[in-house]
Amino acid sequence: MFIDQVKIYVKAGDGGNGALSFRREKYVPRGGPDGGDGGNGGDISLTASTRLSTLLDLQFQQHHMAKNGGHGEGSNRHGRNAPAVAITVPVGTIAKDYDTGDVLCDLTENGQEAVVAQGGRGGRGNARFASSTNRVPTEHEEGTHGEQRWLLLELKLIADVGVVGFPNAGKSTLISAISAAHPKIADYPFTTLAPNLGVVAYGGGQGARADAPGEGGWDSESFVMADVPGLIEGAHEGKGLGFQFLRHIERTSYLLFLIDIADGVPEDPVHSLKTLRSELELYNPEVGQKPYAVAGNKLDAAGDGGRFTKLRDYCKTQKIRFFAISAVTREGLQPLVHHVGEQVGLIKKARLREEAHVYKDKH
Repeated sequence: MFIDQVKIYVKAGDGGNGALSFRREKYVPRGGPDGGDGGNGGDISLTASTRLSTLLDLQFQQHHMAKNGGHGEGSNRHGRNAPAVAITVPVGTIAKDYDTGDVLCDLTENGQEAVVAQGGRGGRGNARFASSTNRVPTEHEEGTHGEQRWLLLELKLIADVGVVGFPNAGKSTLISAISAAHPKIADYPFTTLAPNLGVVAYGGGQGARADAPGEGGWDSESFVMADVPGLIEGAHEGKGLGFQFLRHIERTSYLLFLIDIADGVPEDPVHSLKTLRSELELYNPEVGQKPYAVAGNKLDAAGDGGRFTKLRDYCKTQKIRFFAISAVTREGLQPLVHHVGEQVGLIKKARLREEAHVYKDKH
């Protein structure tokens, strides 16, 4: 089961109390203060891992608490620091404070870690307060409380390209044809109920599946494509699956609108494209402004080509890059994959240049 949003409770450990103690030993009449410090409470952190792809485990384990620090004791014995608690989450997880909505961390790399609840600090024992003017200190500190909060964890898949289309447009068939992904494919709407990721190789103009040796293979340039469940008109009002999975294309740098151009489909292809664009704008204007291309799918079933011609002419008028493809027969996939790969590469280079300029300005 694919779970991409959960609510969990985290409670860091409290710090241990400092001790109030004086040295009492035979033949040592003036032993002085020897109260030790309390130990620190355990932190709670999130650690990103590529071994996970869903937040399912956390749906069944919502409460996470770290141990408290040990109390200080006499003879200058300090309390033990409590161990930290690490919660493993998939790469691409965002943690927000459930009450305020503040983003605490965004884990985008494998092994990246962030503390979401700081453990309490241990209190000082009375030995810390001894001075030349205060030979018998009775002051000592209690440990501070650890942080506690409810967190909202959201998983946003890390992908370069997002495929957007109506149900039965052929998104799953496309991603299975150009990558090693094996999503569920059937002839009824909403077959895809969870996003699928596929690695697509495009180096050398091959446009081949990334798992095909000698045809691009893993050594060639590649990009990650995300196939999200189909949108329908009125998705912003909660119709169909609504916007439930659109958060997964927020991180993408390029969009591919897949339009069904098969003969006999009642929806106008141009209207379908406009509707998809409108729904993305209503969901998030920034997503709607991402660069994109349009692919007319099911060319093998286009009949007299009326729907194909109408969509092609509209894209030409609006200066939108258009591709006619058939995901089933793989017709037209090479130029499509090569174009998308080049666009993703250009966007990545521009982003690296921008980051280099920012780094140079800071230093």
